[in-house]
Amino acid sequence: MQLIEVKNRSEELAFLDVARELYKNDPEWVCPLDTDIEAVFNPEKNTYYQHGEATRWILKNSSGKLIGRVAAFINEKKANYNNKRIGGIGFFESINDETASKMLLDAAIDWLKERKVTTVDGPINFGENDQYWGLLVEGFTQPSYGMAYNHPYYKQLLESYGFQKKMEQITNEFTLENGLSPRFVKIAEYVMQRRPNLEIREFKPALIDGFAEDFMNIYNSAWAEFENFTPIKKEYVIETFRKIKPIVDPGLVQFAYVDGEPAAFVMCLPDVNQIFKKFNGKLNLWNKLRFVWLKKTKYITRVRVVVMGSKPKFQNMGLESVLTYCCFKHTITNTNVNEIELSWVGDFNEKMLAIHRGLGAKPSKKHITYRLELN
Repeated sequence: MQLIEVKNRSEELAFLDVARELYKNDPEWVCPLDTDIEAVFNPEKNTYYQHGEATRWILKNSSGKLIGRVAAFINEKKANYNNKRIGGIGFFESINDETASKMLLDAAIDWLKERKVTTVDGPINFGENDQYWGLLVEGFTQPSYGMAYNHPYYKQLLESYGFQKKMEQITNEFTLENGLSPRFVKIAEYVMQRRPNLEIREFKPALIDGFAEDFMNIYNSAWAEFENFTPIKKEYVIETFRKIKPIVDPGLVQFAYVDGEPAAFVMCLPDVNQIFKKFNGKLNLWNKLRFVWLKKTKYITRVRVVVMGSKPKFQNMGLESVLTYCCFKHTITNTNVNEIELSWVGDFNEKMLAIHRGLGAKPSKKHITYRLELN
C-alpha cells in the first residue's frame, strides 16, 4: 500500500475521488459537492487557517487503486484546554481493512504529535460542527446536506484503533402530514399572546450585515457555557450567510427580539441533497442550471433544522418554540416539504432534546464524536 500526503492538484482530486470509489455501490450515499470539500482545505475560503493548519493523505493499494483518505488539523484557538492540547481528524474513508485504516490514522496521529497534541477528536471538521461532524452509527439512510455519512464498519475501525466515545449527536425527525403537535402549537401561540414586547423577524438577505451581527450576538451568548467554546466573529457569520444564500428560504431563518434586543434564532435549510444526489459532487454550469430548475419545481420535500440558539436570560420564555412554530407554519403554507429533520443535538443538551420531544419527533440518526487520549 502507498500512503501519499496531498501536495499537488492531482492528489487533491484523488482525495475527492476516494469517496466516489468507496461508495459507488451505496444507493443511500450522496456525494458532497467537490467545491464544498475543497473550500475546507483552502486558506482563502476557510477562516480557520488564520489560527490553524490542516493536511490530508490518500491511500492506494499495490495496483494504484484508491482505498482510503484522512485529514488532520489543529485549531490553535481551541487546542489548549483543561491541561490538554486537542487536535482533530476528519474526512476519514477506508476499505474494510484494519491495516489500511491504521496506516491512515497513524499518519494523522503522527502529524498531530509533531504539533504536541495530546488529545485527538474525530471524525470532525476543520470548521464549525454544523457540517461533516461525527461518525454515523445509526440511521444509514440518505443524509441531509452537510450531515456526515459513512459505512457501518467505520465504527469498528475507529474503536479497534483506540478511539472512545466522547459524545453522541442525536437526530430526530417528524412529518408534517398531520400538522404540528397541538400541544406545541398551543404553547407557541400562548407565548406570542402573552409577550407584546416580543417581535419575530424573518431573515432578509438584503440586510445580511445586521442579521449577521444579531446571529453572532445570540450565538456567542448561548454557547458560552459549553466546553472549549470560542466566540465566532461577524466575518465568519457573513461568510456562512453568503455561502447558503443560493439555497436558503428566508422564511426558514427566523429571529426573535425582546424589547428590541436580539434574543433567539433558528436556522433551517432545505435539504438540497435531494437534488445534489444527481450531481455526483460536480457543480458545473449544467448542474447549476438543473439545480435552479429543480428547486423551482418544489422537488425538495425535506428541511433540516441546522442550528437554534437563545441567550441564557431568555431561555425559559419559550422563544425556541415560537421560532420553530413560525418556520414550520411557513413550511406548511409555502413549500412542498413534508419531512423535518432536527439535527444534530449533543446528548448533553437536554433543553433542545425536550423541544424535539414536544414536537413529537422520533429518533432517526445517531452520530458519535470520538476521542483518543495519546498518553
